[in-house]
Amino acid sequence: MKQNKLKIKKIEEKKKSDLNYNIDIPVEIFQDRKVAVLERLSEYLKDKLALSYHEIAVLLNRDDRTIWTCYNRAKKKRKIGPNRWKIEIFKYE
Repeated sequence: MKQNKLKIKKIEEKKKSDLNYNIDIPVEIFQDRKVAVLERLSEYLKDKLALSYHEIAVLLNRDDRTIWTCYNRAKKKRKIGPNRWKIEIFKYE
């Protein structure tokens, strides 16, 4: 049993070491105060850098499901719902 556990740990460590990144994140992405920091960060990494949920989770030391939830919350907060007002101004001549 010990050998089996050691093999699993080595495989997990290898997977984590394969996901070492040096990523520059612009500070400007955090200006929108309607979206939480983790939500915005996961949205940026997913949309702009095309990382998977798992890669983001490993980078941020979070669970994949947490990243998925944060990403979807950010998308919902940015979406204009049917109850929000959208004003359009037309100029008639």
